[in-house]
This record gives sequence, structure tokens and C-alpha cells, in this order.
Amino acid sequence: MEEIFFCNLESLIKAKFIMKNYNRREFVQSSLIAGAGLGMLSSIPPLTGFAGSPGKKVGLIGLDTSHVTAVTKALNTPGDNDWDGYRVTAAYPTKGSPDMPASIDRLEGFTKSVKEMGVEMVGSIEELLEKVDVVMLESVDGRRHLAEALPVIKSGKRLYIDKPLAASLSDAIAIFNAAEKYNNPVWSTSSLRYMEGVKEVRDGKVGKVLGANTYGDGYIEPNHPDLFYYCIHGIELLFALMGTGCKSVVRVHQDDMDVVVGTWEDGRVGSFRGGRTGKRSYGATVFGEKDIEIISKSRGYTPMWEEVIKFYNTGVIPIKPEETINLFAFMTAGEESKKRDGKPVSIEEVMKKALKESGKIKI
Repeated sequence: MEEIFFCNLESLIKAKFIMKNYNRREFVQSSLIAGAGLGMLSSIPPLTGFAGSPGKKVGLIGLDTSHVTAVTKALNTPGDNDWDGYRVTAAYPTKGSPDMPASIDRLEGFTKSVKEMGVEMVGSIEELLEKVDVVMLESVDGRRHLAEALPVIKSGKRLYIDKPLAASLSDAIAIFNAAEKYNNPVWSTSSLRYMEGVKEVRDGKVGKVLGANTYGDGYIEPNHPDLFYYCIHGIELLFALMGTGCKSVVRVHQDDMDVVVGTWEDGRVGSFRGGRTGKRSYGATVFGEKDIEIISKSRGYTPMWEEVIKFYNTGVIPIKPEETINLFAFMTAGEESKKRDGKPVSIEEVMKKALKESGKIKI
């Protein structure tokens, strides 16, 4: 089933977290966040002729991140993994973000490296769409993602968006609204979702997950909300383990670290610690009914890209939109909790505000 997210605030306030089926001509609505009554999820069967019969030409938007050299090298010089024949064939570098050194200072070098791997450079997203079958949106600046994603979504070409999906909860909702409107699902993730052991936990290795503590790099990029840039990796891992249903958030902020604690609707508690000094790596402790699991081994980018290729082949997204939106609401509530000196902030509150803001965005 393809998962498409869209919002209608009046309907949502009355809703409970229930999933129902519907056919192509009849939508049955369900809420995004249990208990909060906010967000709406629709599930539709694969559409006949959806995005055509996908070819194998991959296009990149944004060449200001090391991810583009890594994915181009992997797909264009395959070894044991042939990636089902997908190759990066064209890229639109964009102009980068002048106010963001991580973007503008690296754009030229990464563009040169990708070009040297045989990738054609083009001058616009529209030109790129004429030359490729599917797209990876790789711009390092999440503020640009909504504007860069919309023409791809409207074109019907399958789109994967590198982290962060957006630089605000309202933009993230707008992206999923557009995906629903144009019947063209999109998704985004961090590679940490595919760390060794995560799938086994999701599949029940420790029984029901009673709680989880994750940790990661807490670097703050000034142009993004604090938790949206690097912290999103560890928070993505938290939601991969805990699932959807966070209802309130408390954040403890210090110069050298942040601790963000979420309470789920069923009483479970999950937390993320983002450090800015000392040894920084990624991992988790998972507390289950049957056992405690330590997760600390990265599997690199390969498992994530394998999921992207599956999506390109099938049009089926591996992460439900309500999980991604609940994750973004968690981060947004964490930002608000910091402003309130660590007081709890409800997911319902930040969702109401973001839904109103996203409703003003033209898609």
C-alpha cells in the first residue's frame, strides 16, 4: 500500500487514531497522532500507471553534501550490488545557500567530483526532469526542500528527499499534502534507521518496546531549528524503535548537549541525547518486555539506498507519513520546550499551529 498524508483540521479534531481502507474514489480518513486528534492519513492501492513505467536514470537536485558523491559512486560503479541497473545520469547543482557555509563552501568541490563520475550537469529542475526517470533531492539545506520538491512531485516522477525532509513542521506537512494532491508519494529518512539491530527490534526481538534512549551528534546549524539538522539522525533512530504516538515533549538544553524526552500515548517514554563535546557517535539502548538491546553498529548508506531503489521500482514508501510527521512534531515541540525553559509541550499544540501554517502554503 502506498501511504499518502494530507490534512483537514476540522475533521482531524474529531478523529481517533484508526486506520481504514478505501478505494480510489472514496477516501476514509484517520488521524495521524493517537490521542491528539491531529493529522490525517489515507491509504491507497498502487495507482494504475502511477509515474509510468519507471526507467533507471536517477537525477540529483543539490550537490552541496557528501551524500551525492557517495551515492553516485555506489550506483555508477556497482560491484556485487547492481542496484537493479539504476545509475545517476544527470544533476542540477543549484546555487547552494550563501548563508550556510556547509552548503556554499562545498558546492563547487562536490559538483566537480560528481561531474567527473560521468554525470551531466543541467541548469534547472525542469531540465533535469526531462532527462531522468526518478529523483533524489539532496540539497543540504532543508529550507529549500519544499520549493525544490514541488516540481518533481507535480511531474509524477518518484522522489526521495534526503534528511531533513524540511526545515519546519509546516513545510513537511505541505510536502505530504502535495504528494497526496498529485498522487505521487515521497519519503525521507536518515541512514540511522537502518543500523544493525533496528529491524530485529521492530520485528519483535525484545518483545514490546517499553522505551528507548538514543544518542547522536548534537551539532546545531544556525539556519535550522536546533534539532532539525544533525540531531534528526538520532531522533529518526528513536522513532524507528518506538514508532508513532508521541504526545508530549520536554527538552533540557545546555551549551554542550540537549536531552529531549518524549512521552508516548500509551505511557512509554523515549529520549534522545545530542552531544556537542567529547566523543560523538550514534546508538541506542532499547528496553523491551523480553530483553534489553544495545544498538551501536552502523551499516552505512547501503541499506537506505536499497530501500530507495525498492521505492523507485514499486512506488511503495517504506515509512508511513504519520511517523515522519510525528517525528517532526517531536522536534518542533522540543524547540518550543527550550523557549519555555524546559516545560512540557504537547504534540497537539504544535500540530494545530503547523496545520494552520501549512494551509497557507500554495501547492
